[in-house]
Amino acid sequence: MTPDPSLNVLDQPLASCSSEPLTGFFRDGHCNTCDADTGSHTVCAVMTAEFLAYSKYVGNDLSTPRPEYRFPGLKPGDQWCLCAARFLQAADEGCAPKVNLTATHKRALEIVPLHVLREHAADG
Repeated sequence: MTPDPSLNVLDQPLASCSSEPLTGFFRDGHCNTCDADTGSHTVCAVMTAEFLAYSKYVGNDLSTPRPEYRFPGLKPGDQWCLCAARFLQAADEGCAPKVNLTATHKRALEIVPLHVLREHAADG
């Protein structure tokens, strides 16, 4: 049996999040996930300076390049598959980035309510 294609939070086929920089748990440009993805990198977030500063403050520096991990460092405007719990934490603290709903994996809904994602929607 062929597995169903990945779906987004709108129950549509999952769109690409970013190939420049290349994102995703599998580094395939999509916010696909699996049981090994304990961080649930399922939210396609559009980086802002405020969110990048917040993320660094709480211990996850997303702006500094880390070539040893093939990580270019992010800048405002970049899209990135963010951990769902980190997105929810940022939303609770008032500094969440925008969200590309068409590229946010449906499994994000296990952690983040749809209405919270919609409040931060970049694409509708």
